[in-house]
Amino acid sequence: MIKAPNFRTLDLNLLRVFDQVMAERNLTRAARNLAMTQPAVSNALNRLRDAVGDKLVARSGYGVEPTPRALSLWPAIADALRQMESSLAPADFVASEAANTFVLAMADATAAELMPNLVEIIERDAPGVSMRVLPLTTRDPRRLLDEGQMDLAVGFFPAVLADLTAQAQQGGLAPFDHQRLYDGEYVCVMREGHPLARRPMTIERYCGAHHLLVSFSGRPFGFVDEALASLGRKRRVVLTVNQFFTAGRVVAGSDLLTVLPRHFVKVTGMAHELVLRDLPFKVSPVHVDSLWHRRQGQRSDHAWLRLAVAAAAQKAFTGTMSR
Repeated sequence: MIKAPNFRTLDLNLLRVFDQVMAERNLTRAARNLAMTQPAVSNALNRLRDAVGDKLVARSGYGVEPTPRALSLWPAIADALRQMESSLAPADFVASEAANTFVLAMADATAAELMPNLVEIIERDAPGVSMRVLPLTTRDPRRLLDEGQMDLAVGFFPAVLADLTAQAQQGGLAPFDHQRLYDGEYVCVMREGHPLARRPMTIERYCGAHHLLVSFSGRPFGFVDEALASLGRKRRVVLTVNQFFTAGRVVAGSDLLTVLPRHFVKVTGMAHELVLRDLPFKVSPVHVDSLWHRRQGQRSDHAWLRLAVAAAAQKAFTGTMSR
């Protein structure tokens, strides 16, 4: 039988500990987030276990694994804590009076499309706010968000979103959240006058050419190569770089082919030097999302940041900006 806790005597601080342990799946990180010692976190968990009559979590590798009872309790507890934090928080963020510095991470192609509009928002609505944009060097920035190295990551994170969806389907509340900003597509790009520029692009011609790959990690194998491998094909990657602008510049002066986001080409200043062709095989569409840690999600300043980034993306792809 599940024991019913006595809410008259229940210490609500135990719920804060439980929330962080569930979010982190690690007692050490939960203790750090709460500015507590790990023994204090363990003691709080033991007290909550006694209150609810369930062990809640068990050791698993380098972290902890929640019980079914813990998974069923967490969504309601987390929502209640967020509502309390929001109600008891100090005055809301006032953009016109703020002097915050926000740290964002994104690829150069994404920054080229979003940052001009984001600067417009800052100058209009938040003249004291500053932005630092870091290069996005991974398709999974969750560790960097967890460590507080950035406030928001913007990019194409298919594996991360799949993992978050799987956690939600299993009844858990993932420690990260996301928002879809825009959809795009990748296209084959070559220089004006390239031998393939005036010929139909077939998969044979594509695979027979020499290629430049944009890879944030430096790994010389990307999603295009995965798509080709599924068809029993491969291409010859001559050069790997970590910036889309660099790729465009190199391709404009060589016979290499590359793959770039279609919308990006128009803001490079090189569009007149480049020819775009649809890829002669199917690849997944590009979904660009903002990604953040839930512990920041309830802050009013972070909410303003997310809204500003979404408005900048809206203008970049529709020509209008919400206010």
